[in-house]
Amino acid sequence: MSYQDAAALQGAVYDLLAGDAALAALLGGAIYDAVPPGDAPETFVSLGEEEVRDASDATSEGAEHRFTVSVHSTASGFLGAKEVAGRVAALLVGADLALEAGHLVGIGFLKARARRTENGDARRIDLTFRARIDL
Repeated sequence: MSYQDAAALQGAVYDLLAGDAALAALLGGAIYDAVPPGDAPETFVSLGEEEVRDASDATSEGAEHRFTVSVHSTASGFLGAKEVAGRVAALLVGADLALEAGHLVGIGFLKARARRTENGDARRIDLTFRARIDL
């Protein structure tokens, strides 16, 4: 098991999302590695938490990456955020990402959670995906 492919996976996920014209139309290119400080766009995507577990078997070393992509929105209601989340899921599920290190075996959807933030003025949808990478 190794964590060496984490940066390669994150880069490939970012490139896939940032390069999609339909997602760009919904977000205006607002895709971040972290929530931006100050005045953030009304709706944006951030790459979030990741948990990695050993997935080695008799034939190869590998790792299972569970990672979160979050949709943040201060727009009224959940509709716009759900449209963005749906596009993110459509792009990532089954994506054939070329990694700089390791080989992506597959990527799939695990779960989503939509909620209002503490003050109720914003919405957040956390999408969790599972990626299997062999070395």
